[in-house]
Amino acid sequence: MKETSILASDRERLRRLAEKQAAYAASPQNEAILKKWRAQAEGRRESPTVRLLFSNFPHEVITPRQQCQGEAARALEADLLSTLVGRELFDDDTPISPTFDIQWRCRVSPFGLQPRIVPAPGKNPQGYHFDPVIQDLEEEIGKLEGGGFSVDREATLQYRALAEEAFGDILPTRMVMASLTGPMTYPIVALMGMEAYYCSMYDCPEAVHRAMDLACTVYERYYDFLEAEGLLLPTNDISPLCQESFAFTEELPTGQVTKTTQCWGFLESQETTAVSPQTFGEFVFPYQDRLARRFGLLSYGCCERVDAIWPDYLSQWKNLRKLSVSPFNNEKLVGEYLRGSRIVYYSKPRAEYVTNRGPLDEDAIRQYFKGVCEAASGCLLEVAQREVGTLYGDYNRGRRYVQLARESIEKYWKP
Repeated sequence: MKETSILASDRERLRRLAEKQAAYAASPQNEAILKKWRAQAEGRRESPTVRLLFSNFPHEVITPRQQCQGEAARALEADLLSTLVGRELFDDDTPISPTFDIQWRCRVSPFGLQPRIVPAPGKNPQGYHFDPVIQDLEEEIGKLEGGGFSVDREATLQYRALAEEAFGDILPTRMVMASLTGPMTYPIVALMGMEAYYCSMYDCPEAVHRAMDLACTVYERYYDFLEAEGLLLPTNDISPLCQESFAFTEELPTGQVTKTTQCWGFLESQETTAVSPQTFGEFVFPYQDRLARRFGLLSYGCCERVDAIWPDYLSQWKNLRKLSVSPFNNEKLVGEYLRGSRIVYYSKPRAEYVTNRGPLDEDAIRQYFKGVCEAASGCLLEVAQREVGTLYGDYNRGRRYVQLARESIEKYWKP
């Protein structure tokens, strides 16, 4: 970031937003929301949280509302607006921090090659495809060596200084850390494509194992780097947990941390959702298990099926505390697995009920959430509507959807 100062008009805009965030953070409504999250953290099945996440449509909820002119000011403005979306536009259960949170600008790449990702045409494309840079994994396995990691301390501290100068007296800055990650199958697929990756498990299994080991080793070295460089921070309370959740827990430190085993981690492998559990167990689980042992607590899953791999694999992780349950699962079966445990049933409902054109089909939404609630009754339940590409610019549509989900939970979910 080249800018080291902020225009007076931009500064005033940022201060107004900071004041709004501080007011939301101090409100009784925020305290009620925090109470829900802390109950979940303590394993109490009291009141599930409901949120509508906007990561796939910031062009509708962030960009149109920006007013700042300078590049640095617009970055700060986008961060402030992002924090406020859940409360201001959708009235959901997103907790609001009384601080402006900043993360170290760290980078980790498990392989020595970068993928060629070609976006779909259009102004705000949701789709993309990979242009393979690996044609034959067995022949080109050496190209995957050389992955690495780094931290840009200067850029991080410069951004923090800009925030402090602009509105630090209203909203103090705070360094936070997101949950540790270790994606391995996505980076491989991004380099060679899904079909070639699947065929390689049959044609050259040793090369697939070599690729997984290379990626796993880079992440293990990265965790060592974070420990040695003093870059670890508590992953607790209102700090980000991958898959757009929060790190509330009573099981990890809130003060200084020096080991990754004191932090939340996140793993997933949605790219292998179509392989058999046995194939997952051969090519993926051993490497995920190496990383899972480096975490204090674990959140698992994206859009993949977890029901099929629960009995023999995922259930082995005693530090697992949050499990993604997408609609591709047998949701009732997952509910049976998790019922009465400390593992959060992290529900990601079907997106079409909110993204279909035309008015919301409220009866269909209620009926759908009735099924979700019955599957997750007796579980710690967290509902996060992800994979939404558009609300057609209608914020009230999102707000009403959250209301319907809450009403259904109140009626059908049983602790």
